[in-house]
Amino acid sequence: MFLIALCDDEKTELNKTEGLLAAYRRRRPAYEFTVERFESAEDMLSMAREKTYVPDLLILDIYMPEKLGTTVAKELRRMGNDVRIIFLTSSMEHALEAFRVNAAQYLVKPVSEKELFPALDRIMSHLDEERKKYLLLRIDGRICRVALKNIVYCEAQGKCQCLHLSDGTTSLLRMTMSEIFKMLSGYKEFVKAGISYIVNLGHVESLNAQEMRMDNGKTIFLPRGSYQPLREQYFQYYCEESS
Repeated sequence: MFLIALCDDEKTELNKTEGLLAAYRRRRPAYEFTVERFESAEDMLSMAREKTYVPDLLILDIYMPEKLGTTVAKELRRMGNDVRIIFLTSSMEHALEAFRVNAAQYLVKPVSEKELFPALDRIMSHLDEERKKYLLLRIDGRICRVALKNIVYCEAQGKCQCLHLSDGTTSLLRMTMSEIFKMLSGYKEFVKAGISYIVNLGHVESLNAQEMRMDNGKTIFLPRGSYQPLREQYFQYYCEESS
């Protein structure tokens, strides 16, 4: 299920866009999504600042009384929010600026199915592929999307497991190590290192019989008997990556 946010200060325009999305849902039932409306850019930004609101796609008006849609997009990017953005506008004046904030599409009003649906097809297809590369995890009471490539390793800590990410942050998961490994076992880069660690081979800098060095500076000491299978998995992973 994807989340699409609509942001426009004019209710009639929100109604039109929501109607187009309803038509798109009927044409493309394989793409399941919900829609949330905002008449205020600041309302949407305040939720994003709290990091409790991460839509998959934002359909955003350029001309709003509070601030330009391109300014809203710049603020989202500064927060590290990589949401796909489709700009809707009555003029091509800000097209160059829109693409500087990595907009997925820039459409001039009035927008029709002919213009919107191909853009949605492309974006939804990419999102569908990307979703296979993310985990949805409950962290601090919130459902968070975590990119697999950003997971360096997971470490057992009592009844919780500590997830270490490539940006240096850590999160405690109230799950068992077995539950986490079950979620990750379908991806060849994730392997067990003893009973206390799950590591991402893509973040391993070096490996010997005693220890594994990760690219975040962490050294994981290997239990007896774990080196040989890890060594084989490590070489197999990199052989497949380079082929």
